Amino acid sequence: MSSLRPTGMLNILWFSAPTSFPHQCFLGPGQPCDCLSPLRAAAEQLRQKDLRISQLQADLRRPPPAPAQPPEPEALPTIYVVTPTYARLVQKAELVRLSQTLSLVPRLHWLLVEDAEGPTPLVSGLLAASGLLFTHLVVLTPKAQRLREGEPGWVRPRGVEQRNKALDWLRGRGGAVAGKKDPPPPGTQAVVYFADDDNTYSRELFEEMRWTHGVSVWPVGLVGGLRFEGPQVQDGRVVGFHTAWEPNRPFPVDMAGFAVALPLLLAKPSAQFDATAPRGHLESSLLSHLVDPKDLEPRAANCTRVLVWHTRTEKPKMKQEEQLQRQGQGSDPAVEV
Repeated sequence: MSSLRPTGMLNILWFSAPTSFPHQCFLGPGQPCDCLSPLRAAAEQLRQKDLRISQLQADLRRPPPAPAQPPEPEALPTIYVVTPTYARLVQKAELVRLSQTLSLVPRLHWLLVEDAEGPTPLVSGLLAASGLLFTHLVVLTPKAQRLREGEPGWVRPRGVEQRNKALDWLRGRGGAVAGKKDPPPPGTQAVVYFADDDNTYSRELFEEMRWTHGVSVWPVGLVGGLRFEGPQVQDGRVVGFHTAWEPNRPFPVDMAGFAVALPLLLAKPSAQFDATAPRGHLESSLLSHLVDPKDLEPRAANCTRVLVWHTRTEKPKMKQEEQLQRQGQGSDPAVEV
C-alpha cells in the first residue's frame, strides 16, 4: 500500500497514496469516510518542507556577497589638522603621542605651528620622522600676549597667532618653513580641525568630521569642570549647549569640539581668531564669522558620544634634576627628551 524513500538530508518517511485508492471507504453501514483528502494535505505539507530544506541548503552553498569596499583614500576629503605647539619639557612626548594617532587616519595633512622665532631641531626632526604629510609653520607670540610667570593658563588666550598662521597658509599667504609648502588649490574638498597637542583623540573622531559641509560639532570630555561639554541636539539639530560656564556665549564650545569645511573658510577670508576676545570667547570669535548656531552639524551620534578628551599632561617635578645640576651632575643636555 505504501513505499518508503529518503528526502534530502532528512530521513523522512514518505507515504505515497496509490493511484487506485478509492474515493470513499466505509467504516460501517451508513458511515462513509473520505481518506484521500487528508493524505494529500499531509503529502503537500511534507513536499513544502522538503522544498524549503533544499532552498536553505542552496543558500548555504552560495558564497557570501562581497563586503562594500571603502572609498579609495584619494577620493576622501583631506583633513587639515592645525596644532599649535611651544617648547616645554613634555613637548616631544605630547607630539609623539598625537603624531601616532594622526598616522592612523587616511588622507590627513598636519599643520604644526611652532611658537618660536624659527624652526627648532626637536620639532623639525619629529615631523621628518613622523611619516605624515605635513607643513611646518613658525610664528612667535607677541610679548604682550604671553603668559607671565605664575599666571594661570586661562588668563590669556593661547595659540592664537599660531592658528591664524595656519589659516593664512591655507588661504595661500605662504610662510611654510618645511614640508609641503603649497596650499591646497581652489575647489579642494577638505575640512580643518584645530587639535591642541595635549588632548587625547579617538581615531573615530576624524572620520566623523571628514564630510563636514559647514561647521560640525561634538562633545568634548573632561572640560569646563564637567564630565563633558557639548551641543544638545533635538531632531538632528543643535538646540542648545551643555556647559556650566557662561552658557550665553555665542558658541559655548571647546576648541576641540568643532571642525570647519575648507571652502567655507576660504569664502570668508577675514574670519580668524581674535587675540583680544574675552575669556572663553576665542572659539566664538572665529565661528561667529562663519555660521549661525542653528546651522551647526551635529556628529558623534547626535552628540551623544565623546571621542576627544581634554587631558593635559601634568607638569613634571624637576627637584632632583635641579639638585644634581647644582652639583654639576645634571642630565646630559644633549639627550633629547
